[in-house]
Amino acid sequence: MTQDLQQMTNAELKQYISVHRNEDQAFRAALEVLMSRRDPNAPYQPYPFDLSDPEGEVQAIFTEKLRKFE
Repeated sequence: MTQDLQQMTNAELKQYISVHRNEDQAFRAALEVLMSRRDPNAPYQPYPFDLSDPEGEVQAIFTEKLRKFE
């Protein structure tokens, strides 16, 4: 399956992710392929599965972004 994901276009990967959103393994595999294609110079937003405290760290990211709009 991984080889098929590697050969998909970004649009096809997004569709695959949408269709398989409730299948953790398939969703994560496709998302990892899609994320691996991003521009290395783009600002990095951590993937919640890789965080030690996902809820707290994501909340801190949102709080920081909201403060920029004040």
